[in-house]
Amino acid sequence: MRDIFHRPTSYERITHAVTRILAILPILVIAGVIIVMAIDRWVSYQAKDQIYHHLNDIEHYQVAVVLGTSKYQGRSLNEYYTERIGAAIQLYQSDKVDNFLLSGDNAHRSYNEPWTMKRDLLAADIPEDVIYLDYAGFRTLDSIVRAKEIFDTDNFLIVSQQFHCERALFIANSHDIQARCLAVPDPVSHSGFKVRLREVFARSKAFLDLYILNAKPKFLGPKEPIVSQPSEEALLPEPKD
Repeated sequence: MRDIFHRPTSYERITHAVTRILAILPILVIAGVIIVMAIDRWVSYQAKDQIYHHLNDIEHYQVAVVLGTSKYQGRSLNEYYTERIGAAIQLYQSDKVDNFLLSGDNAHRSYNEPWTMKRDLLAADIPEDVIYLDYAGFRTLDSIVRAKEIFDTDNFLIVSQQFHCERALFIANSHDIQARCLAVPDPVSHSGFKVRLREVFARSKAFLDLYILNAKPKFLGPKEPIVSQPSEEALLPEPKD
């Protein structure tokens, strides 16, 4: 007959707890997968009416924000980069944008995404005085929020691939930024599955940053307006004769 006064040992308590955790683990995993996939679909859905796929459909913008990436992957040109820069050049040559904000990572002297983009735009005869650099665009959230908070623009065109456009617009919408995005072609030589899988988790991280952690850009600072605001004198009505 079992001793009714028997107290479970530490080993028995641990074993019981592990058993309970293992019993509910599949439920937690399934719930986690559903949540991650729901966020992924939500990010795509909310941006569906804010994405351009053809240059001719784009209205005129004072500012285009080109999101940075590495120009090279190993010894080969990175097609993500070349598609974005090629689109930026076409936008200017077609009189679709007046100014560029080149936003990316500036990790060290030998890796500088904004400056690399600027050199390629200058080589395409785009004037230097319409090119602005954001060296603190360490991630998409930083690039989008700093465009508003530092460069004083909240109505701009983003340039990137569609999956990146959708996440960038998700961030912009949550910060009351009136942005749209030109979705440039995806590279044909890269594994779409790996990129897509990484993007699913990046979107969940963006959701946590915006709605749970209230994350801010790594660096902020004084405003450096791209589009100059009219002076008070310019706003005054002209004197009548």
